[in-house]
Amino acid sequence: MGLISTLKKKNKISLFTTPSHSGRLCIMHKFYQWYRADISEIDILNPLEALKEAEKKAAKIYGTKYTKFLTNGSTSGIIAAVLTCCSKGDKILIWEKAHPCHKNAAILAGAEIIEYTLPYNKEWGVYEKIDIQYTEKLFQKYSPKTIIVTSPSYEGIVSDIKNLSNLTKKYNISLIVDEAHGALYPFSENLPVSAVPYADFTVQSLHKTAGGINPTALLHAGQNPDAALKMINTTSPSYPMLATIEANINYLNSKKGRKTVETLISTIQEIKSGIKNLQFYGDDPTKILVKKDGMSGYELSELLFQKFKIEDERTNEKSTMLLTGVGTDKSKLTRLSKALIKLDKILS
Repeated sequence: MGLISTLKKKNKISLFTTPSHSGRLCIMHKFYQWYRADISEIDILNPLEALKEAEKKAAKIYGTKYTKFLTNGSTSGIIAAVLTCCSKGDKILIWEKAHPCHKNAAILAGAEIIEYTLPYNKEWGVYEKIDIQYTEKLFQKYSPKTIIVTSPSYEGIVSDIKNLSNLTKKYNISLIVDEAHGALYPFSENLPVSAVPYADFTVQSLHKTAGGINPTALLHAGQNPDAALKMINTTSPSYPMLATIEANINYLNSKKGRKTVETLISTIQEIKSGIKNLQFYGDDPTKILVKKDGMSGYELSELLFQKFKIEDERTNEKSTMLLTGVGTDKSKLTRLSKALIKLDKILS
């Protein structure tokens, strides 16, 4: 019995336990169903066993040894991964512009941080994929225990994780991939190849592109990260959040979910094909990275917002990025398409 089934099970026991709202007192009525699902860790409902079953099912879907549900975002997954494979004094390679949790994880582990750089694309204002030859030189120079790679980048630039994995195995180095923005990759052949089959640890944020609520995420691991997770996780997990993770994965793996992903991709490709005066870039079609020569990314962003009421996810001096996901419905994409077509004519 998974988490969803457990939460549907009616409890006839009078609970004198936490949470003290007892599933009845609802301070914010809009969240009534959430309160009802916010169960106590009691034997009759056996939520911990249900969580184990849900994670085992997820591991089968992803083809992993371990898949762990995270309710504190990808940050907790990165920290758990680093704590699992690094000890005090070990050297760890971290991109100098990486998410703060990468360095924070190393600090918690007592590891020595070695920063590396990535090629910078001046035309688009984004960092490119990791260079394999450059990385091997770093391995030879520093003999690190671990490397953390961000792939895809925020803007949808994807590194060659398969070849990087071969390199890390050659030097006996643990590979952690921050795939926070790539949670859809395992569910479509028209998206970049996921790091899940190749990395020792892969972290994915369900809430970024896969339709999950903040801050649900996943940790895929080749070795059991439970000891590290116990060190950083609460002993009072949110079972409603955990259940949404199970439901989220089931949806992505369903015919309906996969069709939604494919429709999203094909619609975005169709939108791009009809634009002549704007340029697009990146490996991930769900990240619409766009620019116009002679106009800064900030100016383009401002124009989209002021004239069309469209707010982008991230902007730099050269380009702007609009993020999409399984929650980006047809009407939203139609509105974006019309805006880009009008912009295309205005800026011709």
